[in-house]
Parts: sequence; structure tokens; C-alpha cells
Amino acid sequence: MVTIMSHISDYFEQFNSSLTAASQSTSQSHDVSASNNKIPLTFYVFDFERYSDEVATLRDLRTFMIQRWHNSFFYALAYLFLIYTGQFFMKNKPRFELRLWLAAWNTLLALFSVFGAMRVVPELIYVIYRHGIKYSICNNSNAFGVVGFWTWAFCFSKLPELIDTVFIVLRKQPLIFLHWYHHASVLIYCWFSYQDYSSTGRWFCGLNYVVHGIMYSYYALRALKVCIPRWVSMIITMLQLTQMIVGCLINLQAWQYKKNGEVCQVTDENLKVSLIMYATYFLLFGHFFLGSYIFKSKRANQQTGKQHQEEKETSQHVKKMN
Repeated sequence: MVTIMSHISDYFEQFNSSLTAASQSTSQSHDVSASNNKIPLTFYVFDFERYSDEVATLRDLRTFMIQRWHNSFFYALAYLFLIYTGQFFMKNKPRFELRLWLAAWNTLLALFSVFGAMRVVPELIYVIYRHGIKYSICNNSNAFGVVGFWTWAFCFSKLPELIDTVFIVLRKQPLIFLHWYHHASVLIYCWFSYQDYSSTGRWFCGLNYVVHGIMYSYYALRALKVCIPRWVSMIITMLQLTQMIVGCLINLQAWQYKKNGEVCQVTDENLKVSLIMYATYFLLFGHFFLGSYIFKSKRANQQTGKQHQEEKETSQHVKKMN
């Protein structure tokens, strides 16, 4: 057992040396042009990750998100306006199939999420194993180095993820409040959090990458008409509920650390907004879960039982007639 734990420790030590800029572990500097050349190059690091700060386009996007994060409000409002106009435009038009395009889009998001999870989750595990829960919640070292790149990619991805709703509108599928509220609010929150490198993002980013990797893989298979058992979608919703519970707990724990006078690199304002956001998500996903899997199943069973009873009564009536 000691040997196994030693190998695990060595693995995460090597992984962490590849993914984290130790010299920036406690910095809250907004200088996104800082070079990653101090990060040891190992086979875990790809060039586009290592040199992301030296690519002008990526550097400019990161700077833009930090300096102009307020633009996320405009993007969210434009998104809601386009939903309304899109549904009005499609009202008297035949639906678009777009099945292959939908499958391709979900596959792209699934691959992005799975790869993102592979890059940030090991760092989260390493930090918990080596430094403990408090460090994983309150130290924003994940905002730098290669993990920092994938943290930025996670936050920025909330903008193109709005395309999910385009498919729903064009295919004239039901658009529930949970869907558009989640997309609009998470976009604003992620851009708001990235501008001050909130330390709690280590948990939020890792959890979301994992859940989205599973969720978008499921959507891609469904778009390809692959038959998937109903319990799979139920498990995905349960994972989303679990994510919301963990999100609330992380915020409450960070709040407790700060209340005790300990250093935690996340603002009180961020914690309040995040807690409200995760709490409302939990309520909405819980309502969706109950309506889709619990009460719906009961209604279906009641209807089936009623139908069987009617068939039985009809059969008995026929026998009496004979």
C-alpha cells in the first residue's frame, strides 16, 4: 500500500510540475502576459498549452475577458433577444432536422470537456492530496500555467456554448426556463470570476468539465439515434444535482475560512453570487428531475393501470354479453 501511495504521489508531483507555475502560486496579479517558460517541459504539456501566453490571439482574448468582463451582460441579453426573435421566426416554418450538425457539435463539446477534465482534475486531486482541502479552495494557483489555460478555456467556452440553444430553436424543440437561465447566468458568472482569478474556480471548473464530458457525449449519441437506456439520462441529471450541492458546499466552506480570518483568494461578492447561482440551479435541476423521472413515471404507471382496468372491464362486459 505504501508503494502504491508513493507511485501516486510521484505521478501527481510530475503532473503538477507540468501544469502549475509554482512561482505564481499565491499571486493575484492580472498580468496575463507573464511567460510560462519557468514551467518544466514534460511529455504532459502540449505546445499550445505551454506557449498560450505567447500566442497573440489567445493573449488578447484573455486580456479582453479580464478588462471587459462586463460585456458578458450584453452577450447574455443578446442571447435572450435572439431566442425570442428566433422562436418568432420559426413559428410558421417547418423545423430543421440538423441531426448530423447537432451530433458533430455535441461531439466537439464532449471532446473539449473530456480533455479539459484530463488537464485540470489531476491537479485538483494532487492539490488535495498534497496540501489539503483548504488549499484547494482558497489558493488560486490553478489560474496560472497550463491549468490556467484550461481554466480560461472553460470560462471562455460559455460563450460558444450558447449555440446549444440555436439547435433547440431551429429544430423547434421545447425550450425550458432552466436551459436558457443556466446558459445566460453561467456565462456572466464565469467571466466575472475569471477577472479576479477566484480560487474556488479550481473546483467549479473541474466538476463542470467532468459532468459536461458525460452529458455532451450522451447528447451526441442521442443525435445519432443511438438507443440509450432511460436510466443514463437520470444519472446525468443526478450528477448535475451533485455538482450543484458540491458548489454550494465549496462556497460555504470558503465563507467559513474567511470568517475565521484565514486567507482565501475569492471575494465576498463572488461567494454570494456563486452561492445564489448554485442554489437556484439545484432547485431548478431538482424540479426537472422530479418532473421528468419521478412524477412522470407515476403518471405513466397510473395511466397504464387505468388502461389495464378499462380493458379488463371491457373484457368482462363482452363475456357477459356472450
